[in-house]
Amino acid sequence: MAAALLEFGYLFAVLAVVGAVALRLGLSVIPLYVGGGVVAGPYVAGRFGLPYVPNGEVVTILAELGIVLLLFFLGLEFSLDRLRSSGAKIGRAGVIDLAVNLPIGIAIGLVLGWSPVEALLLGGIVYISSSAIVTKTLIDLGWIADPESEPILGTLVFEDLAIAVYLAVVTSLVLGGDGGVAAIGRSLAIAFGFLGLLFVAVQYGTALFARILDVENQEAFVLRALAVVVPISGAALALGVSEAVAAFFVGMGFSTSGHRERLEHLLVSVRDVFAAVFFFWIGLGTDPTLLAAAAVPLAIAVVLSTPSKVLSGYLGGRAYDLSAHRSLRVGVGMVPRGEFSLVIAALAATGTTPVMREVIPAFAVGYVFVMSALGTVLMQRSDLVERLVFRGGETDGEASAESA
Repeated sequence: MAAALLEFGYLFAVLAVVGAVALRLGLSVIPLYVGGGVVAGPYVAGRFGLPYVPNGEVVTILAELGIVLLLFFLGLEFSLDRLRSSGAKIGRAGVIDLAVNLPIGIAIGLVLGWSPVEALLLGGIVYISSSAIVTKTLIDLGWIADPESEPILGTLVFEDLAIAVYLAVVTSLVLGGDGGVAAIGRSLAIAFGFLGLLFVAVQYGTALFARILDVENQEAFVLRALAVVVPISGAALALGVSEAVAAFFVGMGFSTSGHRERLEHLLVSVRDVFAAVFFFWIGLGTDPTLLAAAAVPLAIAVVLSTPSKVLSGYLGGRAYDLSAHRSLRVGVGMVPRGEFSLVIAALAATGTTPVMREVIPAFAVGYVFVMSALGTVLMQRSDLVERLVFRGGETDGEASAESA
């Protein structure tokens, strides 16, 4: 017991240190949390005979809670009414984003000789932007009040919904892939049946969600929320459905209950702690020596997917009738990758092939490192990007006049 407590103390000490470094450098904490896990894990510290955090069952469970709470919070930001009101614009920008970026990762995997399922996993990692990093940077830079925030957030909404379907499909393919087409079909039927029930609950269960949280005591309030989202996510996982998708739907259910702001206020610290453990856990399971095997797809993905995200974001901004100047900002704002790419990597690690278990997780760690840091810097230096792209075209003053 004492040894386990010391291990967890070491885990949180590393998280605290790398978090402080990230804040000092003005970078996203996500890649540094993952890096902390790599350094403090069995593949680095353990190999050099230093104290390390083992990748045990308890850490894995805490990391699963991090996934659940991350997606639960994203679900809280959405409601069916909100999706209906902005559906046309969100759909146009989202389809452009999906059509441009998902095939790039799939194509890279197929060119490298990977199986279709492995290539599909790579496609998802490359496709999905980081809602957490993008949203936080929008707030930090003051873009949240600018016109470009609407297509950025709208595209993120589309991505989150698309990735819910994607995860349901690839979870069935990865976990049911050994049983042939029939087993995959059964897995997909179970997955979509379960998600269908959750959708009905979101559509018609507003009063029930409100009654569950109708309590003044803060402790009871938090426990009731967790007593809903965690068991449902666990049931989903037991059925071969992504626990992240289930948590997303539960969050959508609570979003219209009248308790959304209180949930966000009381659970945000809990979410952040477990999310940090999740990113750390990804690092624990990553052998840095395997990064060499992922170096080629990583280099190709960074070179191809950075301009592709800028292009798709630019076209999405134009679909919202923004100027070229502001549309370029939309594209730059979509570059960071983060939590969802790592969720897909964690799913891949449960697969049966060496590419799934070793190469894809290592690729995802390296990719998130590069793209989260690069995306954050590009957003911070968007003025330089605009000058390089337009070179005497539309000016900052013209864009400011447009917003006025």
